Amino acid sequence: MHGSLRFTLSSLVLLGLVAGLGGCASTPPPELPEPAPATTAPLPPQRVPEVSTAPAETIRPTYAGPWEDPSSPLYERTIYFDYDSAEIKPEYVALMRTHARYLGSHTDTRVTLEGHTDERGTREYNLALGDQRAESVRRVMLAEGVLPDQMATLSYGEERPVEPGHNEQSWRRNRRVIVQY
Repeated sequence: MHGSLRFTLSSLVLLGLVAGLGGCASTPPPELPEPAPATTAPLPPQRVPEVSTAPAETIRPTYAGPWEDPSSPLYERTIYFDYDSAEIKPEYVALMRTHARYLGSHTDTRVTLEGHTDERGTREYNLALGDQRAESVRRVMLAEGVLPDQMATLSYGEERPVEPGHNEQSWRRNRRVIVQY
């Protein structure tokens, strides 16, 4: 009798669980409100932008001066020199005259004439040669009418190469004076 009581209790518990799980009704989902009817009222009139027939204005870059504008004759500002020389080559006279004309008509503008050399020679020699090159350009600009207080000279010698190589092509590009506005 002890075994059948245990079976009966187990069966009752199992039946209670099944009845409890199966007998629970889930709560119905809440009803959603009906969607509002579409309005048929006319929309306010929209302003249509006017289309311009004028040609679009081109956007031009802003430069600090004409020497930064690639289309300007003042854009070219470098005078090159032969090895161990401070003599102005004839092909650079027109370039210096262009800068001199601009400076003559803009007396409030100042420039620095920066002299450079290639890496050959001692530091002291190259500083002196860079200074001689800058002075050569200064003398031509003075002769063309530029005021003395509009120009300063500065020698970097070999310290600021534009071309870092160690051959004739690099050296040729490093022997120069730059008109720095």
